[in-house]
Amino acid sequence: MECRTGCAACCIAISISSPIPGMKSGKPAGVRCVQLTEDNRCSIFGHPDRPDVCSGLQASFDMCGSTDQEAFRILSWLEQETNPNAHN
Repeated sequence: MECRTGCAACCIAISISSPIPGMKSGKPAGVRCVQLTEDNRCSIFGHPDRPDVCSGLQASFDMCGSTDQEAFRILSWLEQETNPNAHN
């Protein structure tokens, strides 16, 4: 499965604990990554400063569903289930 251009659910819905350029402590769930452009594209895609967790994430139907909205629901649920510090 290919990422849906402009979805950005994985760049917003989930927490990232590793440093991101511009977010030295990572980012909490539900917070938009500072590296997202206005059209929800990663401005450091393919750049060596992109966190390993981001570059290692692969789109799949189980994670992304059929729509951007479904991806947000699935990833938000996964975040709640796997991260005890996640907020509603």
